[in-house]
Amino acid sequence: MRRNLGNKWQFLPLPVVVIGTFDKYNNPNAMTAAWSTVYEFGQVFVSIDLEHLTAKNLKQTKCFTLAFTTKKTVEISDYLGMVSGNDVNKLKRANLPIVKATKINAPFIANYPIVLECEVVSFNDGNLVGQVVNVNVDEKYLKNDGSIDFDKVEPVVYDMTTNTYRVVGKEIAKAFSVGSKLKQ
Repeated sequence: MRRNLGNKWQFLPLPVVVIGTFDKYNNPNAMTAAWSTVYEFGQVFVSIDLEHLTAKNLKQTKCFTLAFTTKKTVEISDYLGMVSGNDVNKLKRANLPIVKATKINAPFIANYPIVLECEVVSFNDGNLVGQVVNVNVDEKYLKNDGSIDFDKVEPVVYDMTTNTYRVVGKEIAKAFSVGSKLKQ
């Protein structure tokens, strides 16, 4: 038996990302966003309220970093989503180690193992589309072949049905393979 829940926000999963920007004076800022996804090949999409300091910075600098929250960084990400950069210098207050991206003029927090360095493609009505120009990864999260070790990263998603963070689990099947027998 199935049940209708009505018009509720029940979209799963939502990656938890931290957007890093500089202002026009190169002061770093970061905020957490849970409404993000792939937009097109090599591009990302993030929904950001225009009142955020990050939105103002994006309009000026035209670039940003996108760091993926992990089990080890969930406390930082939660904090960055609870406090407004318009009210307090969050990064300074939390004494977070800031690194400048290698390919663009934007900051990221050193604690995050995977960071996308992006240039703004468009930013209209809070809808941010960014072109990924570099993927910056802490080497201890790479496999011997240079690919990202998903199990070591322990990425986090936001569960809007219970208002909780969850760690993404173990591999269960190979994509574009497990369904092959149904094609016959």
